[in-house]
Amino acid sequence: MANLLLNTIFLKPVDRDIEGVIKADGESGLKTEVEEYVLTGEVERRLESFLSAYNNYASANGVWISGFFGSGKSHPLKMLALLLERRTIDGCDILEEFRRKCAQAGNEILAGLIEKAVGIPSESILFNIDQKADVISKQQLDALVAVFVKVFDEHCGYYGKQPWIADFERKLDQDGHFQTFQEEFEKAAGRSWENGRQRINQVTDAIDTAYQKVTGARKSGVVDAYRNDYRLSIEDFAEQVQQYIATKPKGFRLNFFVDEVGQYVAGTPKLMTNLQTIAESLATRCNGQA
Repeated sequence: MANLLLNTIFLKPVDRDIEGVIKADGESGLKTEVEEYVLTGEVERRLESFLSAYNNYASANGVWISGFFGSGKSHPLKMLALLLERRTIDGCDILEEFRRKCAQAGNEILAGLIEKAVGIPSESILFNIDQKADVISKQQLDALVAVFVKVFDEHCGYYGKQPWIADFERKLDQDGHFQTFQEEFEKAAGRSWENGRQRINQVTDAIDTAYQKVTGARKSGVVDAYRNDYRLSIEDFAEQVQQYIATKPKGFRLNFFVDEVGQYVAGTPKLMTNLQTIAESLATRCNGQA
C-alpha cells in the first residue's frame, strides 16, 4: 500500500529503468531526456546569458560548460544541440517542450530568447570527442583538429575515417561529379562506393575508371595522389566550414557541441592551445557563423 501511494505522487513513472548518465551521442530515450529536462534557476540564468550572446553575436564564438565529474554538463549541451536546430523527436517538438518548461517557470524572457535563437537557421554537430578520436594519439600535434575534421566530414556525408578520401569526395562534389562518380564506380567495381571506400586499396582501378569517365581526365592512381598530397591544418578546416556555410541560407549557423573536451585536453597544453586556435579560426573565417 505504501509503495502504491508513493507511485501516485510522481508525474512520471519511477519504476522504469533510468539511465544514470546522459550520453551526448545517445539516441535511445531521447524523447524522455527532453521531456524530463528540468529548468532550475541556475540553468535559466545560464541559458539567458548564453542565448543573449548567441542571438546578438559580437566577437567570441565559444562557450565552456564547467563543472565537476557527474555534475550534469552533458545534459544541457545535448539539449542545446537539439533545441537550436529544432529537432522533432518521436513527435515531440523540442521548441514546444521548452516553451512549456518556460511557462511552468514563469520565465517569459527565456522563452523569448529561445524563440529568437531557434529562428536562426542552424545545424548541430554533437559528439563525444574521446569516442570520435578513434586511435588518434593525443601526442600528435594535429590530434584535436583531426577529430573536428572527421565529424565535419561525416556531417557532410563524406568518409570521416580517412580525411584524404573525404577530400577526394568533396572535390568531386564541388565539381558536380560525386553522384555520377558513385554510379560509375559501382558499374566498374560491382559494389557500392560506400563499401568500396572502406577497402580503398582493392578498388583503385575501378576508381580510376570511374574518375576518367566523369571528369574526362585520363589519370591513374587518383586516390594515391590525394593520399600523398593531403595535409591537415586548422586553416584548411576553417575554410571548408566556411565553404559549407556559404551553401546555406543567409544567417545560417553551424554549431559544434563537443562533449568531454575538458577531459580530452587535460594535461596536454598543446591540445588546449589548438582548441583555442580552432575557435578563433572559425570565428574569423566564418564571421561568427560557426
